[in-house]
Amino acid sequence: MSFLDFMFITNDPKVASVAQENGVRRVWVDLETLGKEERQKGMNTVKSKHALTDISVLRPVLDKSELLVRVNPINPKSETEINEAIDRGADMLMLPMFKTIDEVKVFLGIINGRVKTTLLFETKEAGTIADEILSMGGFDEAHIGLNDMHLSYGLTFMFELLSNGFVESLCNKFKAHSIPYGFGGIAKIGEGLLPAERIIAEHYRLGSTRAILSRSFCDNQYVDYDKWKYEFQLGVNQIRLYESLLPLLPKSYFDENIVEVKKGVDKVVSIIKAKRNGN
Repeated sequence: MSFLDFMFITNDPKVASVAQENGVRRVWVDLETLGKEERQKGMNTVKSKHALTDISVLRPVLDKSELLVRVNPINPKSETEINEAIDRGADMLMLPMFKTIDEVKVFLGIINGRVKTTLLFETKEAGTIADEILSMGGFDEAHIGLNDMHLSYGLTFMFELLSNGFVESLCNKFKAHSIPYGFGGIAKIGEGLLPAERIIAEHYRLGSTRAILSRSFCDNQYVDYDKWKYEFQLGVNQIRLYESLLPLLPKSYFDENIVEVKKGVDKVVSIIKAKRNGN
């Protein structure tokens, strides 16, 4: 039994087809560029260079998976960008980096119910106004972006938001308003600075039903396509197997897991800080 809908970022139709074949719910075209380079300068993060034309390239390929498009934060060109994304065949649009209720209203107003919508909570301000946004409603889903959110709070490691209770608090708000939600991304089983198993168990405990397949699923796709395709399928299947075990486990397992998450986060934070200090 699986509970997570996977999302995968790509503008390559061959890669998108493999994702779809392996049950990825949403293939994600990422148009967001405004402000990202400055926010994540010097960080080892993936910065997509997708274009509106990529939507048209992927649209004929996807007949099972949905086509999700992350647009830029609200700006003078938002209406043009959003309308073109819809015209080219997006099934759902995502708004990143919003800080005010007015930005959300502009986003939803331009779309006007033409496609599904999801809000990416990834700024300190978005977390502060979450209750107001949820009370307003008018959108379909929510996702917590751990990378930019942890930068917004001045934290060292993105999963500190999981260990300090922030993610749980925001998930509880979404749940109270019956908004489907997810957070962050997950690596392959056995990989990641914090083991993927720990993160997946937290998704289950917190009622999250969406996650991005992280960069570990992107490795070698342009170097050895056949090897990558096999490893992608294997990675998804391993997660699905682990997911199927979670409903069978006692509450004590999840209680212990969050303790281990906190220990793991503390260890990673210590290592990162030591490296920054040249130790």
